[in-house]
Amino acid sequence: MPGKIELNRDYLTTTQAAERTGLSKNYLTQLLRQGKLEGFQLVREWLIYRDSLENFLASPRKPGPKGPRKKSRQESPDSVSMKNSNNT
Repeated sequence: MPGKIELNRDYLTTTQAAERTGLSKNYLTQLLRQGKLEGFQLVREWLIYRDSLENFLASPRKPGPKGPRKKSRQESPDSVSMKNSNNT
């Protein structure tokens, strides 16, 4: 995250960037704080440099989780042997 605001570069608010990219505002803010996106903060609003966002979107990324993980319903070997011994 650079210390100076570069007025010669185009920028977007996190809300605008989220609408255009499908990424959440929280994720974009996290990327800004980590330095993976370039931008600056004015009071409470983060602004992202458009070229930085375009470069980030053009680079290959590992896909994240698609939702909550489902618990498997596989039975443990102990529970299977208990069922078999009760049926005999």
